[in-house]
Amino acid sequence: MTTDEVLADVGPRLRRIRKERGATLAGLSEVTGISVSTLSRLESGLRKPSLELLLPIARAHQVPLDELVGAPPVGDPRVRSEPIVRNGRTHWPLTRQPGGLQAYKVFEPQRRLDPDPRTHEGYEWLYVLSGRLRLVLAEHDVVVGAGEAAEFDTRVPHWFGSTGEGPVEFLSLFGPQGERMHVRARPTRR
Repeated sequence: MTTDEVLADVGPRLRRIRKERGATLAGLSEVTGISVSTLSRLESGLRKPSLELLLPIARAHQVPLDELVGAPPVGDPRVRSEPIVRNGRTHWPLTRQPGGLQAYKVFEPQRRLDPDPRTHEGYEWLYVLSGRLRLVLAEHDVVVGAGEAAEFDTRVPHWFGSTGEGPVEFLSLFGPQGERMHVRARPTRR
């Protein structure tokens, strides 16, 4: 991979890491002292990354600089990533290279949530390891049990989570377009 290709991948990686941590550009600006416009230009690829910019961002996200620049792994092929806890769910990344197919092992505790269907570009595949997963997909409301899989176009309004009868553990696979921001997509009432 050329230096230009590596640098071109930094912006999307910065955006993904920031969103995974639930941070806003304004919040990251406050912590790092880097202006919102500079952070936005970095994420969109309109500004080349430099150590002066990347070091405070790495500190703020508590990640090694290698993770921000996508340094190739050396030696041990095992994926050793820290779990990410978001909205009560624990996500273990099973892939470490940005872009392409992304895989996560997800654990959600027993809880009953009201579905909040959303959409985004891409395609998702779910495989339930244990427990029961409630999947709301457009007008369908189904339960996917251990050993079962579901796949769907994520442009269809969807939501998934615990049935409320116990915890659920599942694998989630999606392509790079599945990393984009979710947009609310409530059905219209007639």
